[in-house]
This record gives sequence, structure tokens and C-alpha cells, in this order.
Amino acid sequence: QVQLVESGGGSVQSGGSLRLSCAASGYTYSTMGWFRQAPGKEREGVAAIDSTGNSRYADSVKGRFTISQDNAKNTLSLQMNSLKPEDTAMYYCAAVRFSRLTYSFKFTAQMYDYWGQGTQVTVSP
Repeated sequence: QVQLVESGGGSVQSGGSLRLSCAASGYTYSTMGWFRQAPGKEREGVAAIDSTGNSRYADSVKGRFTISQDNAKNTLSLQMNSLKPEDTAMYYCAAVRFSRLTYSFKFTAQMYDYWGQGTQVTVSP
């Protein structure tokens, strides 16, 4: 059974850190990513990585967020440092079963097969 279960969200002050984790079951995935959606805004790609380690980051998080994966444990992580109030959103883990998405498509939500339920991140000023 396919399951993506996120954890690690919470409330922090500006400048703080959080580490999100996504436990994936069911398959070994070729591409995994983190998306976020703030109230009243569209969902956007935050960071994504494929099975060979090629990654992509949104410009707004470069230098602050780091995506990593443990293939043996089928776990995806997102280390978030220097958090800002504008990072406040629901964060979703997503996975593609067969395709290693190229850089251009790593933030195309329609390319992802499976999604988690999300974990809330709230950053206060």
C-alpha cells in the first residue's frame, strides 16, 4: 500500500529551524519532492530530488533549505534553516514512481503520482 507520511512540522520564530521528514512505503520512488501551499496561494515546489541525487530548489529557499533522501529507508527529509514568516504553509511530500524528472519538471505537480497529507509549518515574526 502506498503511503507518504510527513512529520516534523510545527511553529517556530523567524530565524529558527525545522526538519521535515516523509516516510514512504509501497515502492521505491524515482523522484520525490516537497511542495507547499499557503492560504490563498497556489501550491508551489520547494525542493525535489531524484534517485541519482539531482536536486532542484525554489529560488526563495536556496541556501536555507536542504533536501535529502535515505534510499535504504525510503525516507525524504527537508532541513529548513533561517525560516521566515513567508515560509508559513502546509508542506506536502510527493513522489513519482517510475520517472526521474528532469530539472524542468521537478516542480510540476501533475507529474507526481502520490501525495502525503501534509504537515503545517508556521513561522512567526
